[in-house]
Amino acid sequence: MEHRKRLQRETVALDEGRELILEGPVPPNRLAEMAMHEALDAFRRPNEQHKALIEIAGLEEGRILLAREGSRIVGYVTFHYADELERWSEGGMTDLIELGAIEVADDYRGCGLGKKMIELAFAEDQLENMIVFTTEYYWHWDLEGTKLNVWDYRKMMEKLMQSVGMVWFATDDPEICSHPANCLMVRIGKEVPLSSVEHFDRVRFRQRFMY
Repeated sequence: MEHRKRLQRETVALDEGRELILEGPVPPNRLAEMAMHEALDAFRRPNEQHKALIEIAGLEEGRILLAREGSRIVGYVTFHYADELERWSEGGMTDLIELGAIEVADDYRGCGLGKKMIELAFAEDQLENMIVFTTEYYWHWDLEGTKLNVWDYRKMMEKLMQSVGMVWFATDDPEICSHPANCLMVRIGKEVPLSSVEHFDRVRFRQRFMY
């Protein structure tokens, strides 16, 4: 399986002459030279998350897209294979990749950074030979910080994922089915063979009568 990693870069202007650099996939040695914004703590402590990003970037399939001001990371998106304990790793599909974490520091929200970083990941047909999926769980959402209810937050996440062609897919996965706001969103690249699509169907439905 070819993992296409073609560096993309974009500049976003802020106030008072400041600017953000959006780039990726960023290699691990470059990530190691940067520091995490102290507010990037949604998943673990910033220093620990920084180490996790470096590790993901070093994986053959892993890719990190980030937004930085100078050498300080203020937002990131991760792509990697599913955790081996999750159903999505069943069958060992090499062309099934997860859009994992998305996080933007509070002071930099409202600039569309999440959307821009995700769009960079799909630029130049980098992921057209992949099925890209993301699992949205309401307990990961920043409902308190955004002041949104679960349904408005889900609409926001759906709109974000739809910007790169990801759509809602049904599944009988127990975690996703545990709450009606949870959802699975998927984008099937135009180069993905039918055999992989059928394999993915078998992964997302263990109870075959449901599809």
